[in-house]
Amino acid sequence: MDSQPEYLRINVQDGQEMENTENGETRKAKTVIVGSRGRMGKMLLERAKDADMECTGLDQPLERPEIERALADVELVFLCVPAKVIGEVLQKIVPCLPAKTILSDITSVKERPLRQMERAWTGTVVGTHPLFGPKNSPDTDLPVAIVPGAEAGESDIRLVEKFFRQIGCKTFRCDAETHDKAMAKIQNMNFITNLAYFALLAGEKDLLPFITPSFLRRKDAAAKMLNEDAEMFGVLFEANPHSHEVVRQFKKMLNVAAAGDIDLLCKRAQWWWPEDKKA
Repeated sequence: MDSQPEYLRINVQDGQEMENTENGETRKAKTVIVGSRGRMGKMLLERAKDADMECTGLDQPLERPEIERALADVELVFLCVPAKVIGEVLQKIVPCLPAKTILSDITSVKERPLRQMERAWTGTVVGTHPLFGPKNSPDTDLPVAIVPGAEAGESDIRLVEKFFRQIGCKTFRCDAETHDKAMAKIQNMNFITNLAYFALLAGEKDLLPFITPSFLRRKDAAAKMLNEDAEMFGVLFEANPHSHEVVRQFKKMLNVAAAGDIDLLCKRAQWWWPEDKKA
């Protein structure tokens, strides 16, 4: 039996095995990034331009004449805006979308945004989530979750996948519930446990002489999340319908620790390092 964790065996597309074709020719799409001055929108737009793709940006104030010009003949639209304003942005852009347009987003939560897009747009909806930030080193893996809407066709899904492959990403498909349950555990719990930990210790100046290198490493790792991005992560935590259930599950782990069963927790946690166990 393969003991390697499932997260290390995830099936992604490398861009070589699937091509979008229509009438035997590679399908090309005019793409618009809505929210192109935001950190993620700007990054995606720059990567698309570097790849010589037909991609333009659209951002505030999102006035009707500008929207109409930007969305004329568009085939693929990415909403690179916070989850809390998707409804507002949809009201402005949907009346200007050509019928053929594939509507997409890049938010870290999928169930609610997909419902919002499908209620607002009668055409194709394909949700996405780039599992990385706007700044990455050249050797960083760039996976993207693709979450097709209920009426999305195969050729449309592949067109969205192709956009990301052309800018150097790898893609995998999942449904919205699977995505949100995973992000509640991976992203939201990382945020909420760091938040609770540092909030617990805040103001205790008597601790300062006892600071260890491992504590400093955790503090440094959490600095951006809890200073620059705390509001964003807080919104995503509340927007994800599975966040509070995962917190309840985490409390059960804390109860195991409180009961003194540290060895049990260690054995369970070591699942993440299978190679170390083999050695």
